Amino acid sequence: MIERLVAEIEEKYRVLTEELADPEVLRDQSRYAEISKAHSDLEESHRLAAAYREACTSLRDAEALLEEGGLDPEMKEFLLEEKTGASVKLEELEQELRVAVLEKDPRDEKNAIVEVRAGAGGDEAALFAAEVQRMIMRYAERNRLKSQILSTTEATLGGVKEVIFEVKGRNAYGVLKYESGVHRVQRVPVTESTGRIHTSTVTVAVLPEAEDVEIHIEPNEVRVDVFRSTGPGGQSVNTTDSAVRLTHVPTGLVVSCQNEKSQLQNKEQAFRILRARLYDIAQAEHDAQVAAQRRSQVGTGDRAQKIRTYNFPQGRVTDHRVGLTSHRLEAILQGELEEFTEALRAQERAEQLAAATF
Repeated sequence: MIERLVAEIEEKYRVLTEELADPEVLRDQSRYAEISKAHSDLEESHRLAAAYREACTSLRDAEALLEEGGLDPEMKEFLLEEKTGASVKLEELEQELRVAVLEKDPRDEKNAIVEVRAGAGGDEAALFAAEVQRMIMRYAERNRLKSQILSTTEATLGGVKEVIFEVKGRNAYGVLKYESGVHRVQRVPVTESTGRIHTSTVTVAVLPEAEDVEIHIEPNEVRVDVFRSTGPGGQSVNTTDSAVRLTHVPTGLVVSCQNEKSQLQNKEQAFRILRARLYDIAQAEHDAQVAAQRRSQVGTGDRAQKIRTYNFPQGRVTDHRVGLTSHRLEAILQGELEEFTEALRAQERAEQLAAATF
């Protein structure tokens, strides 16, 4: 089975290489870019396939020489070591090849729109929502991604009821998608005088940003309302009707933006958020029709699912999807989320491999 997989990789790579040299393809920039990306995406699999072929040759050569007999002890020991090493290498390469050819989620490469909302817990939930926002934005920065806040609804004591921000860069959605779900915090709130531990929640939705060509919105499907901004921003914001509210009539979705001074900028940002939400709905409907569905988030993909608990008294964070507990709470809140992301990716790959037919 693995031999067939290796042959398929080699053949596909050969065809793509030939197409890149085809003058007709070179004249079609769109086609050339598409083939070039496919060729680039296959390079790692092709490298592994070549290494697999080399290890097979080493194993066959060692076995053939051992079968000839008449070898001195040192040569025989050397060949036995070569045979063992080649066998181990083949097993490793086989697993790496299986992982390399797993179907990648095309949404992973997209920019992301992240929505963080305070859930149960009042002011404490709003305070933690602000911390979760900073945590995710710092994690994005650690991955060389750029963030920009699109919309904020502030709460008292420095918290936020809701904040929506965009994250741009290579593989932004793929990096952040595992943060979707309910984040639960257990700690003594600053407003608690008796020292009693409270439990509050924050919901996070990470959406792949949709291009206009993917989600086309008819102008007559959207009601546009403008109003005076009420948030921070200075006098120039508050004296003009610069805030924009979009209502998508077919679905009832409502998006408001008021962070920018320009009505046009607010309108553009609101449409980007609306497209992302509509894209997410369309993708969820498609996924529901697929028997062996793989949702955009690990687990069920339900945003009401509790994914992680931050326990301040014990200084630990537990990700319930993979059963991983870390006692690096402060570092995690500073955006050091790699251990959770890596564990979730490993679980996702394992599930894909279990369902694969090769």
